[in-house]
Amino acid sequence: MSYKYPATGYHHITACAGGAQQDVDFFTSVVGQRLVKQTVLMDGSFPHYHLYYANANAEPGSVMTTFPYDRILGRPGSGQIQATAFSVPKGTLSFWQQHFKRHKVEHGPVEERFGQGFIRYKHPAGLYFEMLEDKDDSREPWSTDEISVKEGVRGFHGAVLSVRDVNEQERFLIEALGFRKTGTDGKYHRFEIGSGGANKTLTLVHEPDRAPGSWTFGAGTVHHLALWVADDDAMLAQKAIYEELGYTDCSEIKDRYYFHSMYVRSPGGILVECCCNANGGFQRDETPDQLGSQLHLPPWFENRRDEILATLEPIKAPAIALSRA
Repeated sequence: MSYKYPATGYHHITACAGGAQQDVDFFTSVVGQRLVKQTVLMDGSFPHYHLYYANANAEPGSVMTTFPYDRILGRPGSGQIQATAFSVPKGTLSFWQQHFKRHKVEHGPVEERFGQGFIRYKHPAGLYFEMLEDKDDSREPWSTDEISVKEGVRGFHGAVLSVRDVNEQERFLIEALGFRKTGTDGKYHRFEIGSGGANKTLTLVHEPDRAPGSWTFGAGTVHHLALWVADDDAMLAQKAIYEELGYTDCSEIKDRYYFHSMYVRSPGGILVECCCNANGGFQRDETPDQLGSQLHLPPWFENRRDEILATLEPIKAPAIALSRA
């Protein structure tokens, strides 16, 4: 089949964390990202944070978002993102090993997948991340007092997805989204979109005996990955591809204030979003130098501000996570 596929790479990945301050401390001080947005989950009636972290320019493909959601524990398993891989410069893994030790972050040894070195490490809520070396990723990282530009996170390299069966998930990636299969390394199957490489790579890990994970919000699990498309028309084109192939459970386009989103549950169980920026993106309600500095609510929640604030855990981001000034 031949389609013109709208998706060009990642926009964001969203996980359910535990405590809000714990999450802020991890992504700003350990991972070294900037906090670019404090808002709340825009669905449902129970308000809880939706926090956004990113690289220096808050680029699509660098945006890690979390729902601090300690009311319910998730169940890790197949049909979920097993680990989220961040791209770092080649030769920096020894720095990251020492950095994790200083912060008492649980982490593994240097490993290799498809010829690239990586270290897997653990978020306090049980989520797994990787620092993966990529010599060709030139995106601008954020920097902190401990992490310089030469070592910093460029953005996503990609996601590692656990599946019990590779074939149907592979078919979905290729026929519905336009990925191509570019390699197999033991139990790992690599897929790339567009030019491939950083921010355009997705890896399936075949785990046929692993029980399925939970699909609902729950601490310690990744909820979805989001791919970047140009605009609402591109999303409608993607929806048409889904429906022509028979993936008829695709959602309507939803207003997330900073971007528009559309979701589909893929055959392996992983929830896949396509999204595009709304007018102004993250700068709709904050200037570039103010990003992440205060809680912003979408207009339809403003009349509940006092109620929402009373239920949220107070958080404070380190100054270096908000501004380099």
